[in-house]
Order: sequence, then C-alpha cells, then structure tokens
Amino acid sequence: MERIRAKYYIETPYELEKAAQVLAGEQSSGTFVEIPGETEELKSRFAARVESITPLETVTEPAIPGAKSPTGKYQRAMLEVSWSIENFGYNLPVLISTLQGNLYEITQFTGLKLMDIEFPESYSEAFKGPRFGIEGCRGLTQVYKRPLIGTIIKPSIGLSPEQTAELVKTLAEAGIDFIKDDELLSSSANSPFAKRVNAVMKVINDYADKTGKKVMYAFNISSEIDEMQRNYDKIVQSGGTCAMISLNSVGISAAKKICDNGALAIHGHRNGWGMMNRHPLLGIEFPAYQKLWRLAGVDQIHVNGIQNKFWESDDSVVRSIEACLKPMFGGFSVLPVVSSGQWGGQAPETFRRTQTVDLLYMAGGGIMGHPFGPTGGVKALHQAWEGAVEGLSVEQAAEKYLEFRKSVEKFGKK
Repeated sequence: MERIRAKYYIETPYELEKAAQVLAGEQSSGTFVEIPGETEELKSRFAARVESITPLETVTEPAIPGAKSPTGKYQRAMLEVSWSIENFGYNLPVLISTLQGNLYEITQFTGLKLMDIEFPESYSEAFKGPRFGIEGCRGLTQVYKRPLIGTIIKPSIGLSPEQTAELVKTLAEAGIDFIKDDELLSSSANSPFAKRVNAVMKVINDYADKTGKKVMYAFNISSEIDEMQRNYDKIVQSGGTCAMISLNSVGISAAKKICDNGALAIHGHRNGWGMMNRHPLLGIEFPAYQKLWRLAGVDQIHVNGIQNKFWESDDSVVRSIEACLKPMFGGFSVLPVVSSGQWGGQAPETFRRTQTVDLLYMAGGGIMGHPFGPTGGVKALHQAWEGAVEGLSVEQAAEKYLEFRKSVEKFGKK
C-alpha cells in the first residue's frame, strides 16, 4: 500500500529509537501496553513505521515541558515516520489527527515540530487542489510578468459599505490589481456583508466595463459553513472573482467545502500562524502547512514578507515562498501572498532572495500613505518591482523613479 511520510524535528531525554517508537505506536495501532488483538500481522499492515533518525545537537535545557532527563541531557534529531494510507484514506481531518494529534502530548518529547509531508501520487487523483493557483489568478487579473500589486482596506473595522466602495474606486483608478477585506471584518453592524458586496462590486464592475480591467476583491466569507456558502454565492452572483477565508479559524473541512465550488479564487489568510509556528520546537513548519491547504484547494496563501513587522525572520519567509513555488503533483500551484509592513523598499531584497515575480505583493500604508496618495503608492510599487528585476538597489531605483523616491523619503526610516 502507498504510504505518507512525515518529517519531524524532535527533542527528547530518552534514547532516540525508543522515543520514535513511542510516537509511531501512539499515532497508529499501539498503546502504552500490549493488548489482545494487536497481532504481528495487524502491526505489519497498520502500524506506523520509523523510517529514519538523524541525530543532531544535545542540549541541557528542555525546549518545552516534558519528561525530566536523569542525565540532564536532551537529544535533538530529525525523525521520519510513515503511515499506510489504509489508516485514513483520503480523509484530511483524520490525516491531520494522525500527523499532528496526540503526539504533541507525549511526555517522551520536550520538543516536536512537523517539518514536511510527502504524499503519494494517488492524492492528486483524490483531491482537485487549487482551481486557479498562480496562472489562474494571473488570468483573472490580466497581470503577467510581474507581481500582482494588492492592498487591504483600512480601517479594518468601522467603514460603511459606501465608504469602502469609495476607497475601492480610488484604488481601482490608481491601477491596483487586488484588494481584500481585513481578516477582522466579515459582516459587522456597520458593514453587513451583502451591502458591502453590492457597493464594492458596482464600482469594480463599472470600472471593468470602462477599462476592461477587473480588480480582484477578496471578500472575507469566514463564518459557519452554511453562511460561508451563502456569502460565496453572493460574490459569484455579483460578478466577483475571489473570496477570503481565515484558514485556521474555519478549519480544513470548511475550507475544502468552499474550495470545491470552484467558481472563485480562494485567498487563504493564515492569521493565528504564530500560535502554530513561533516556537522553534513546537507546532508545524510552513512547507508542511501549505501542502495541506493546497490539497484543500486554496489558491493564494500568506507567507509574511521580507523585513516584516512581525517576528518571523527573512530566512523563514524565503523558505515559505520557495515552498509555495515548489511543484506539487505537477499542477497544485498556490500563489504566495507577501504582506506585513510592506512597501516598495523591500522589493529589491525580496527579488534578490527569491528570484521570482510569482507573488501577490500586498502593501497597506505603503500605498494609502504615499505622499502622492494611492495613485502614487501603486505607481511606486510598480517602479520598485521594475527596479528590483533590473537589479537596481533601493538607492538606484530612488534616483530613477520619482514616486518610488517619495516612498523612500517617507517609509525608508521605518
């Protein structure tokens, strides 16, 4: 039978082999004592298998609480474990329960992080994956050979549908490619969902009729499943092209249910990510995380940004972008969404580190707060990326482009 392989970064006060066998047993056919029915035949077919153990450094302080070491030493290692897909078939929630469930509770580990997952080819037949991905999102926005330039409506809470639509009109006329709701807004007292869709899509559709360019607006449909479906349908009926989901809030089953509709590009916001990843020896690493959401069908997913306002390092952001761009089953592409305190000044380093323009590059204040207004902000981001691809430094691009120079003057010290 086909097997799924998972790679873990672990820390344990026990012998590595013993700790690994505890994990494999707990997450498949075993328990803490031998029981009737647990035959060798059953274990050979359904038990998880330890594929490899690569010892790493030894430390004297545990990363997280767990069993105490009698020697005061804690061994770290990379561990690979595999499971027969007979155990869970193509059931994503049970797969996640297997790869990320009670193993985090096991006392034998004082650190454990899921680093990556390898899926067998049959998963590409069982899951449709992203309907749009990179090329589809480019097709919907008619943006090629450069990043999609996007922004977020701010303030996130408090604007009326009419005020939101007025901002969208300004941004569309400025040449924006993509706009999204904030993750804090779905349907609020001041901005009921249907009224916001009506107001915003009138602006977008009118602008498309006049110019041929349809701005992609990601309306936040995160809610209970039935409400999400109603909101999804409202966007489709109104001529929209995108819906946003807060992935960690709605869960993988709800996200997949929405993705399976296939009519809209799905913008996956990963708010809550730090809770799952910020500790170096607890949670899940982005290469594994984004594969699960690709299976569910998400078309765009957040990766943070270079020199961001949060805790994540530039190296981590680069690895996340690379993970998104790594082929999966030959067609499950997902568009990396670069955001978090971005303006044009990070474009040269982003391109230098990743060598790609297959990005949705999001700037909020970097566009709206430009000295020349949103039109200058959008133009400055285009200039920043033109300069980045040409190999220009921030200083060189500032000499060449007026709007970008004004961005440097305003945002360069922040």
